[in-house]
Amino acid sequence: MTAPISTLLHTPVRIGALDLKNRIVMAPLTRCRSDEAAGDVPGKAMNVEYYRQRSTAGLIISEGTQVCPAGKGYMATPGIYSDAQVEGWRKITDAVHAAGSKILAQIWHVGRISHPDINGGHEPIAPSPIAPGIAAYSANGRVDCPVPRALDEAGIAAVVEEFRRAAINARAAGFDGVEIHGANGYLVDQFLRDGANQRTDRYGGSAENRCRFALEVVDACIAAIGADRVGIRLSPVSGVNGIADSAPQVVFGHLVEELDAREIAFIHFVEGNTGGERNLSGFDFAAARRRFRGAYIANNGYTRESAIAAIESHAADAVAFGRSFIANPDLVERLRLGAPLATPDPKTFYAFGPEGYTDYPTL
Repeated sequence: MTAPISTLLHTPVRIGALDLKNRIVMAPLTRCRSDEAAGDVPGKAMNVEYYRQRSTAGLIISEGTQVCPAGKGYMATPGIYSDAQVEGWRKITDAVHAAGSKILAQIWHVGRISHPDINGGHEPIAPSPIAPGIAAYSANGRVDCPVPRALDEAGIAAVVEEFRRAAINARAAGFDGVEIHGANGYLVDQFLRDGANQRTDRYGGSAENRCRFALEVVDACIAAIGADRVGIRLSPVSGVNGIADSAPQVVFGHLVEELDAREIAFIHFVEGNTGGERNLSGFDFAAARRRFRGAYIANNGYTRESAIAAIESHAADAVAFGRSFIANPDLVERLRLGAPLATPDPKTFYAFGPEGYTDYPTL
């Protein structure tokens, strides 16, 4: 006997400018399968098929897509700054739209989570010259992320412009909007957290100052494509990639208020430690839900039962699933039926071919 069908998880919802056929979101998933030799271009046949297979989701958020060459932190991740990349993404967005889903580009700059061996020889950048204390993986093997160069204000303005251009390019590539990657210890998150940001100028110190860069990126994307096509991903209490903050409620509480005033489409919250423990203290997600009038997308370890409960209790407007979508291209149907979920193989998460990418079976 199958479990009861959800009454709300599979119902339509409007998020910003987008009418979604259900409330199930495919979370951004780094898969390292773009054409690195051609300039980090997506759009190979297997890339198109991977996204097409998962287009029963109401919304797909693309894998992290760097806004410039220096923003790259992992091998074979796609960009959104060249004409070839835009054309490659167009093949994917066309396939997703033909299947009846919507798709956003997750635009990112990894900041200090990089190495010159990966990003074309560029010196990693950050708000402050503090190494993250983690390793990166390049064609030359395991390499430690070096002490980054602290951005001056001209450099900050240049990166904000790269995000603005990425939003424009995303729309040209057929994306329905963008999600700014403000989570998981990458550049936007580095400015937010006092463990990585020890500046004494107007981009550091107070919560207002540490939010400045994130809000400048948001404002640039709003100016480029409209607030109702812009969202942001945040992970207030996650410690991945060597990131930390002494008082996340203060800085992220202020950020939520400012994002609400800008009327962006959604905030995509990683609740807890990314890919790990959910019940961490330091930030009140329920209060953020009440304070922010846009859509709340919940993320991090949700099951069918907890996702249904979140929607039916109005704790979230939609729920994002990550690893479950890797091994279950038909996740939406499996959730509808209460069918068993296949288990993904971590050994193929970041491989370079179709194995563990497009070969997981449907029911």
